[in-house]
Amino acid sequence: MASLKTDVVVLGAGIVGVAAALHLQARGRAVALVDRAATAASETSFGNAGIVQSEAVFPYTFPRAPAEIARAALGLDPRVHIRYASLPAIAPWLWRYFLASSPRGRLATAMAMRGLVQRSVAEHSALAEAAGAQSLLRGGGWIKAYRTRRGEDLALKDMEETRPFDIPSVALDRNQMLALEPHLGEVARGGVHFTDPLSASDPAALTQAYARLFVARGGHYLIGDALTLRQSGGDWALDSVEGPLRAGAAVVALGPWSKELVDAFGYRIPLGVKRGYHMHYAPKGNAVLNRPVLDLERGYLLAPMTRGLRLTSGAEFARRDDPPSSVHIDLLEPSAREMFPLAERRDAVPWLGKRPCLPDMLPVIGPAPRHKGLWFDFGHQHLGLTLGPVSGLLLAQMMSGETPFADPAPFRADRF
Repeated sequence: MASLKTDVVVLGAGIVGVAAALHLQARGRAVALVDRAATAASETSFGNAGIVQSEAVFPYTFPRAPAEIARAALGLDPRVHIRYASLPAIAPWLWRYFLASSPRGRLATAMAMRGLVQRSVAEHSALAEAAGAQSLLRGGGWIKAYRTRRGEDLALKDMEETRPFDIPSVALDRNQMLALEPHLGEVARGGVHFTDPLSASDPAALTQAYARLFVARGGHYLIGDALTLRQSGGDWALDSVEGPLRAGAAVVALGPWSKELVDAFGYRIPLGVKRGYHMHYAPKGNAVLNRPVLDLERGYLLAPMTRGLRLTSGAEFARRDDPPSSVHIDLLEPSAREMFPLAERRDAVPWLGKRPCLPDMLPVIGPAPRHKGLWFDFGHQHLGLTLGPVSGLLLAQMMSGETPFADPAPFRADRF
């Protein structure tokens, strides 16, 4: 079987890998996109909340107040589910996450993220137009809804915190919120409307449209095992179903599966996982949800999708490959039914996704420090859909010797 030679091989066909492949291709590179699945967006990119979050400069951090930590540890915080049998294995990563979640660390992350997230809508819009997938993206932003006075204080505090970053938002009382979402339940007292973000009616279909654009422009989509990546002379070699592949450069964009590969090359990057679930529901009667709505105090999000109303959970702390469980969705469903009139479930079991997270909630984007031609693009935490196209742009600019649109230093691989 003849060997395929290309300029760059991108490992991983989620939104991050597909977008990186497209941006490299746009700069004249011959690119092969390799994944273990025959279809793009078959893993973590398949089932997210679907928001392109142009407001998400501040990260989800580990709680610092002892009372908050105690509530989560005792199972009293619905935003979090802990698999206690897995705690010894994930405790070292959780400790690093706690340390990085200091006020100073949180602000540093926000300053680094600003340049990426504020360009996210423009980059997605450009790709969607080129892919003929504009119908999969809608405007209208999303709403952070609250139930109590304490929730209102938290929502308004979050809103004020983003003002220095020039993020458009509107505080809503109950009547103003019902004007936008007339079928929200009585528990929703008000909210904050982030007006600029986009949302996808089918995130997997959106990524797959981008992958078809990549192939239509001459890219190769191959099924292969990323863990066979190896140096071969001055090139990178890989085994695929279609035969051996050689490339001048390789990009690791394997999301939560990046760790095994970078470990094999001697890099000890502290990549952890926050797991999350989704379940689809039919609406009751003629009830309609026009945009995603987050229940701030319960930590789940409802989003209108092609398949129905998608309920996405907060974070489950477990080992990456622990068996899935319906517990978190089961706990959240009664609260979601208070927030919106949901009818029957449309999925047999909850879908499980695995968010790749670094302790500082910043991705790794840039060159591997000790291997020429090896590049990293992973660790996009809760914002894979948001950051995929814009991090692909930053990576492609770095690989092509262009002046990056944002400072890449906060995302370097050796920062740990």
